[in-house]
Amino acid sequence: MLEVSGLSKTYGEGARATHAIAELSFTVHEGEFVCVVGPSGCGKTTLLRCLAGLLPPSAGRVTLRGRPVSGPPEEVGFVFQEYSRSLMPWLSVRENIALPLRHKRLGRAERDRLVEEAVESVALTGFIDHYPWELSGGMQQRVAIARALAYQPEILLMDEPFASVDAQTRADLEDLLLRVRAAYGVTVVFVTHDIDEAVYLGQRIVVLTPPPTSVQEVLDVTLPEPRDQVETKELPEFAHLRAHIFRSIKRRQSLQGQGPG
Repeated sequence: MLEVSGLSKTYGEGARATHAIAELSFTVHEGEFVCVVGPSGCGKTTLLRCLAGLLPPSAGRVTLRGRPVSGPPEEVGFVFQEYSRSLMPWLSVRENIALPLRHKRLGRAERDRLVEEAVESVALTGFIDHYPWELSGGMQQRVAIARALAYQPEILLMDEPFASVDAQTRADLEDLLLRVRAAYGVTVVFVTHDIDEAVYLGQRIVVLTPPPTSVQEVLDVTLPEPRDQVETKELPEFAHLRAHIFRSIKRRQSLQGQGPG
């Protein structure tokens, strides 16, 4: 469904150029939940913005269903890390979720149905006419997810969406995401710096190297579904995969820190 081929991104020119991404290649199949994990500063957000068509790559390309991505495709939804900035404080929950639907030719009844279904899927029905500033951080992030779902994307790109909430809220949002993904059947590419989160959520994990970034390895996650915050994380397979990714990233950081010789 989504193919990344030889993607690189450089900011600036000459001696002052920053090579955020050296070369990345991987694929995402329809219906998959793919997590992207790597050390801090390795260009995960830059990668996601290139996938969304928000940043042009310096080399290589991204294709969605065989078509080059040269701008934001209509099939793509995006959930940002800073949810408080992505919501309009002067609009209600209902109006925030309906905002991207203005770009679709929908009747009022159809638009209202999509909004209400999305709100129900994230368990915020009783807050549909509240404003973002009246909601907790976790509830605001639910609104951001509902807005993306109401748009009915074929693929959902998520940039560390739970990084700014507390541990319990994060666990609740992870389980919520798994439920709504199953209900909507959407393909997900989820960027995170949290290895536990990547293992818990993902069906495949793309592990990135320190910058200049490339793909270190792609791992299949064969943990049983549905996942459970306690039972899944107590499985030996969970601990083994988590430890493997942690050691792999640390080992690569250590090798790059030593330099040549």
